[in-house]
Amino acid sequence: MKAFLSVDLEGMPYVVIPGHLSLKGTLYDEARKIATKVTLIVAEELNRNGFDEIVIADSHGPMVNLLVDDLPEYVEIIRGYPRPISMVSGVEGCNVALFLGYHAKFGTAKSSFDHTYSSGTINKIEVNGIPASEFLLNAYTAGDLNVPVILVAGEASLLQDDVERYAPWAETVTLKRSLSRTSARSPSMPRIEKELRKATRRAVANLRPDKAKLLRTTNPVNIGVTFLASHFADVAELLPTVHRIDGLKVEYAASNMVEAYKIFELLALAAASISALLANLK
Repeated sequence: MKAFLSVDLEGMPYVVIPGHLSLKGTLYDEARKIATKVTLIVAEELNRNGFDEIVIADSHGPMVNLLVDDLPEYVEIIRGYPRPISMVSGVEGCNVALFLGYHAKFGTAKSSFDHTYSSGTINKIEVNGIPASEFLLNAYTAGDLNVPVILVAGEASLLQDDVERYAPWAETVTLKRSLSRTSARSPSMPRIEKELRKATRRAVANLRPDKAKLLRTTNPVNIGVTFLASHFADVAELLPTVHRIDGLKVEYAASNMVEAYKIFELLALAAASISALLANLK
């Protein structure tokens, strides 16, 4: 049996300020240790419960956040960016997917680092008309590849919103409850470990009576992307299959979620590139 873990940083416990999130951040080393500990707890429990292969996708920012010194033999890790289907690269061929350290979508009140994919360029992504968090975008893509999401651990508002609404079969673990965008209340690590192990066991047990389901959207997939500034949409509509809706929004159609994700990733990369280019022109 093979499990896939997608690991983000903003929804991890104790991670509350920008200095936790970037390579040069003042508390980045602390965040790396926290994320690595949470990830290895879940990996170890999966291994104890019959999963002899575990693929971990390091999925925040530059995607080189997790410490790799003490990875167990049964783990493979995917690092670096860009890469195909980004945060769920490596999910294909796995039996189950688990998302760790996930957070709510842009515009969610009192939610740690609320954003969707890129805090500097993206306001909203819609999948067949549904405003999507990174959880929903990634879970739809996993479902397109016949992989069910069985557990999500992260910030409370995401779990109460998108996860409960669209994947009620998935086990959840609250790693933090936000008081504002840059403050949160988190349990102790021993309590978190206990809850993660219990939830992982329940999630695996749910596979046997087929309680876990695939989260899928309908094909073809219509994607709407609303940017934070009009020059990002200017660049996006250069792709012939992308249609401009207004100053900030573009739309396109794709045959399935994997194709839709790859096009979205290209648009996000183009937006980041023009942002960097304009910064150099100041």
